[in-house]
Amino acid sequence: MNESHYRKLEQMYHSGPINQQIYPDVHLTVAEGRAEITMTVRPDYFHAGQSLHGSVYFKILDDAAYFAVNSQITDSFIYTTSFHIQILRPVKSGTIKAIGTVQFVSRNLFIGDAVLYDAKGREVARGTGNFMKSGLPLNESMGYQ
Repeated sequence: MNESHYRKLEQMYHSGPINQQIYPDVHLTVAEGRAEITMTVRPDYFHAGQSLHGSVYFKILDDAAYFAVNSQITDSFIYTTSFHIQILRPVKSGTIKAIGTVQFVSRNLFIGDAVLYDAKGREVARGTGNFMKSGLPLNESMGYQ
């Protein structure tokens, strides 16, 4: 386990402009091969049908799977190369929680899954992504500190 690496990944996530400006109440916790994200659902995240927009499902699922994978990579920033989601039910209120886990690791390909739960603990969405290392080293300029 590399607790220092996990805390630096959390700091990198929370310092990202999108999380500071659009999702200020999002919270990430990273562990070995696992990431958990919680967020309070707000009406400004809704589409016209008055429930959570699909882009929010995507972001939270992708982020959870991404950081589960990056927990096992200590030298490089990684990229999402593909991500597939299934939205199972609408969310209108409460806190959502995404749990990401690593499913496959090779030299050039990493696969992560994530499941999103509503405040009642019901599964509301799931996703699977492929990730690869970038040429960018993890460093302080990206908030990895």
